[in-house]
Amino acid sequence: MLAIGALLGTALIAVPVAAHATAAPAPTAGTAVAAAAGLDDPAKKEIAMKIVSSAENSSLDWKAQYKYIEDIDDGRGYTAGIIGFCSGTGDMLDLVEYYTQIKPGNVLAKYLPALRRVDGSDSHAGLDPNFTKDWAKAAQDAEFRKAQDHERDRVYFNPSVSQGKADGVGVLGQFIYYDAMVMHGDGTDSTSFRNIRKRALSKAKPPSQGGNETAYLNAFLDARVWAMKQEEAHSDTSRVDTAQRVFLKKGNLNLNTPLDWKVYGDSFHIG
Repeated sequence: MLAIGALLGTALIAVPVAAHATAAPAPTAGTAVAAAAGLDDPAKKEIAMKIVSSAENSSLDWKAQYKYIEDIDDGRGYTAGIIGFCSGTGDMLDLVEYYTQIKPGNVLAKYLPALRRVDGSDSHAGLDPNFTKDWAKAAQDAEFRKAQDHERDRVYFNPSVSQGKADGVGVLGQFIYYDAMVMHGDGTDSTSFRNIRKRALSKAKPPSQGGNETAYLNAFLDARVWAMKQEEAHSDTSRVDTAQRVFLKKGNLNLNTPLDWKVYGDSFHIG
């Protein structure tokens, strides 16, 4: 569910030059496995999808959201699918274009001209009255579900994890980046992911620059909360305050289960 400016943001995130590191002792087998684990570990990615779904759809069942579509009156037109692709922000258009590349003549292909016209607005022109029904129909197609996964990873998940690893943050930090990317996109506007990160870097150094991971992630969450409060549709900051902050305060930098958190007053648990 990215901001309007985010349609400019499919460019790669700038990766800082890593500080010179001194030689470290060879890791044992156990530490090597731990060091290799990131949010892209399948089990951790599953957790990430559930936590995001708790905020986006009030449910841990993220796989039930492929068919989800509605206008939530946030100025972005229709919001849909597993990550909140929006008709007004370019990522829904990219998704349907990709789906049409891999499956020409699909049920959504006929809406491409309309999606191009409404991009950047909250208009439904050319989409109503049957777009929502056809979206749900497309969601029954395994190829469309794969297309949603592909675009989620290309636009949001992979860039977030890559930047997190470059900044030296662990699984929780990579998730914090991912959730911010999902909501704000990576455009050039002041509330985009890259500018939230820039705001955090002005307050604390990331581990890659010798900083304390917890202090840096707190600075990032402070910047994220500021960005959320700039827009009425995102002004409820509970997905940070009673979820991500909870994990951070407990020192759960690896996002280990069990996890307990709240979003919008609803309680969630992963055992």
